Amino acid sequence: MQAEVHALTKPGPTCIEVRGVTKTYHSSRGDVLALQDLDFEIPQGQFVSVVGPSGCGKSTLLRCIAGLDLPTTGTIEVKGRRVSGPVVDLGVVFQRDVLLDWRKIIDNVLLPVEFRRLNRRAYEPRALALLDKMGLAEFAGRYPWELSGGMRQRVAICRALLDDPDILLMDEPFGALDAMTRDELNVELQRIWSETRKTVVFITHSISEAVFLADRVIVMEAKPGRVVDVIDIDLPRPRPLSMRETREFGVYASQIREHLQITSVWKK
Repeated sequence: MQAEVHALTKPGPTCIEVRGVTKTYHSSRGDVLALQDLDFEIPQGQFVSVVGPSGCGKSTLLRCIAGLDLPTTGTIEVKGRRVSGPVVDLGVVFQRDVLLDWRKIIDNVLLPVEFRRLNRRAYEPRALALLDKMGLAEFAGRYPWELSGGMRQRVAICRALLDDPDILLMDEPFGALDAMTRDELNVELQRIWSETRKTVVFITHSISEAVFLADRVIVMEAKPGRVVDVIDIDLPRPRPLSMRETREFGVYASQIREHLQITSVWKK
């Protein structure tokens, strides 16, 4: 039986630093302030969930960290380097799996290698090993349309881990799945993180999911998107799904829910 360990990852060097970040989108119909005055740090190796209502800028924040978008004001640093364009040493898992249905599963996993014009043969063993860890080895030669939604998301995670990045950014990757599959992938993701200790930023609408997975939860409000609290989750790992029924878990969930209810009422 695996022993329980202290929940909070010991603080390491800062991996992601967000300072005074504001993001404004300009259009002919007027400006939209998506993010305002965001300030926080994420230590190396921590699993951080970001939770908040729709429209609070969670996905915008993730895109800015990845360098797929840039803040209007403020700075973001990843591993000590200011983000000014796409960051190489990270993997991204989006809300949709974004698999190409005309390519076999193994070819979908190896897609980043082709984009970067690297040696495909050198990465094939790792791609197959990742699929095997996810229980998908027998499906390497199948096509995405032959897989369930949960299996497709596993493939997307394999693709994000192909280069063994230090940082994994996940934008509501399980939001479209049924409850049982979502639970299963929560446990699987916890196992992957426990084995690799990558720095993970996980976007979700689910309070329960945020608490179950994270060392720390960043709570955001909308219009504009701002951080209203950062909560350390002091629960032992590994965490079984039954932990969600405990009093300690409920206290954290209630604290986050109260923040979201207060900000929702205040905005009205």
